[in-house]
Amino acid sequence: MKKTSLIALFTFALSSVFAQTNWNVDKSHSNIKFAVTHMVVSEVEGSFSDFQGNVESTTEDFNNAKVTFSAKAASVDTDNERRDGHLKSDDFFNAELYPELKFDGKITKEGAKYYLVGNFTIRDITKEVKFDVKYNGQIEGRRGKVAGFKVTGSINRFDYNLKWNSAIESGSLVVAEDVEIQCNIELGEVK
Repeated sequence: MKKTSLIALFTFALSSVFAQTNWNVDKSHSNIKFAVTHMVVSEVEGSFSDFQGNVESTTEDFNNAKVTFSAKAASVDTDNERRDGHLKSDDFFNAELYPELKFDGKITKEGAKYYLVGNFTIRDITKEVKFDVKYNGQIEGRRGKVAGFKVTGSINRFDYNLKWNSAIESGSLVVAEDVEIQCNIELGEVK
């Protein structure tokens, strides 16, 4: 009888330690932003307003946590309606044919540094990416646990067939190849 009780207690303790915690992105406290060099001398910034994400973690520090994320291409906003229309067209996102940008991967910890590693899909092209992550920790909020992250990195837009290409007189591109990405993410634990 003692052996059975001890085994049951040990099994319960292990299941508690390795229990999966689900988290959802809190859209009202998160943002998905990007910036790209324009005409060599300035930057244009934009964001996506319609997005969702989920994180599944089995560790307190989020190491190897599974991450899924999507953003609606039609929700792109650069504070210029004409430019936004161009970005939604086939020259860039083709939001009608490819309505979502998607990410599927995980958070990894290498020493004290965090990274977001996985497959990023824009249009019909999927490429592996590795972004820097700053883990800001977690607290107990009024509605449960809350965790915060800042994700930064860059992609080459030509890798994803965001193909519009025009040059200025010097030969430089009107819109640069590299797009900087910055996401401030707040997660709320799913109860």
